[in-house]
Amino acid sequence: MMRHARPPAVLWLSATLTAIGVLLPLAYLVLRASGAGMELWSLLFRTRTLDILGRTLILVIAVIGISLAISLPLAWLTQRTDLPLRRMWSILTVLPLVIPSYVAGFVIVAALGPRGILQQALAGPFGVERLPDIYGFPGAFLAVTLVAYPYILLPLQASIRGLDPRIEEVARSLGHGRWDTFRRVVLPQLRPAMAAGVLLVGLYTLRDFGAVSLLRYETFTWAIYLQYQTSFDRILAAGLSLVLVFMALAILFLEFHTRGKSHYHRTAASVSRSPAYVKLGRWQWPALGFCALVVLVALVMPVSILSYWLVRGFSGGGALWQTTGYALNSAYVSGLAAVVTAIAAISVAVLDVRYPSLFSRLLERITYIGFALPGIVIALALVFFGANYATLVYQTLALLVFAYAVLFLPQAVGSVRSSLLQVSPRLEEAARSLGRTPLQVLAAVTLPLVRPGILAGAGLVFLTTMKELPATLLLSPIGFKTLATSIWSATSEGSFARAAFPAVLLILLSSVPMAFLIVRGG
Repeated sequence: MMRHARPPAVLWLSATLTAIGVLLPLAYLVLRASGAGMELWSLLFRTRTLDILGRTLILVIAVIGISLAISLPLAWLTQRTDLPLRRMWSILTVLPLVIPSYVAGFVIVAALGPRGILQQALAGPFGVERLPDIYGFPGAFLAVTLVAYPYILLPLQASIRGLDPRIEEVARSLGHGRWDTFRRVVLPQLRPAMAAGVLLVGLYTLRDFGAVSLLRYETFTWAIYLQYQTSFDRILAAGLSLVLVFMALAILFLEFHTRGKSHYHRTAASVSRSPAYVKLGRWQWPALGFCALVVLVALVMPVSILSYWLVRGFSGGGALWQTTGYALNSAYVSGLAAVVTAIAAISVAVLDVRYPSLFSRLLERITYIGFALPGIVIALALVFFGANYATLVYQTLALLVFAYAVLFLPQAVGSVRSSLLQVSPRLEEAARSLGRTPLQVLAAVTLPLVRPGILAGAGLVFLTTMKELPATLLLSPIGFKTLATSIWSATSEGSFARAAFPAVLLILLSSVPMAFLIVRGG
């Protein structure tokens, strides 16, 4: 470790500018809201704002609760039982993660809407002319849950794979039954994974815009967007954004508080030992039915409905050729965001790992602020900033790429940092002893060695950027449409056939690398 070496000036300058860029949206929101004085407080504490707060909290709590109820048995069944085709179920149950929430919202409206596919199927034999309204909380809750539960399932699967089977064997030898052992021994060991998953689901639900807007359930994200679109005074939008930020930070605090300080380690003798799989016996068929039901609702139904509307769109002769242009736009701006974010992440990660100090640690922690900020909050802050102080970049791709970098920088930093920790600093010290400068060592030795981490981080940023909606809606140049915005606009207008093709493209582009990562991680 280069604890006593001074980092190159260009390195700490780049990392400092990156941290300032991450803080810029939050700082501008605070300044904008504080300028309103007491008027802001009266706006925030009016009845409508409190109603939005209540609806947002209800949705977050409901999605977290049901996601836990789905994920915990799925993780156990696919990792520790003799469930037939366990490998297949472990992959299929996680794949809904690649479906954006606005695509799930589109699928629910198309299938379960008052005059959707289900109503058309029931109209002939049963004379059903209209189904109950799916808009509002029921639809938003279903859409967000179907795409959010894998955020709990993935860490639970990894945690269960890493459990020490000897601890359970000791509990069983002391006379505890299988259920009692699970409740008193296994479940406490899964608490960190559950806390991490709950954090991700809570933040995902809090920052979701696509599903709640399509299904007309007014949470803070949709309220902020409406306030921005319909009002010339954007102070309330800034105030609502700060409330959303405080809610996100509260979720982060609760996760940290409930994570606990207990540690569970495998014994050295059992590191390579596989646990004995639980025999399901007569519960095998109910378990298969549960897995099949989750896959049917969360994966098969969306893909089938998208395929149905895709065929109708082609047969109707719709202008599907435009989707090619939207896909190119998405790939182009996502590629730019991936490159910019990866470059910014390199300086932060190298400074933190190779030149550790309080300052470098602070810079690394600041980059994770973007993880807690909803996309619409960052987009709104940059709209205010660009329109007032940076008119040259306002409504340009430069500001849009900057927003993506702020949002998804933690993904790249984490990947590069993990890769850098696996590289011995002695290789760099050897290069320094041969007369190379720190920058020459960075370019000739360090970067080639951490290339897999850089590419992985850039790839993750690319895929996430492809699906980002609110930042793209608010910051895109005039006339610049992506797959995400084309899906949202077509669905908002009720044109399901026009939305199907870009939705299928998005899912296909995300499914292949996701399945590859799951197989490698399994």
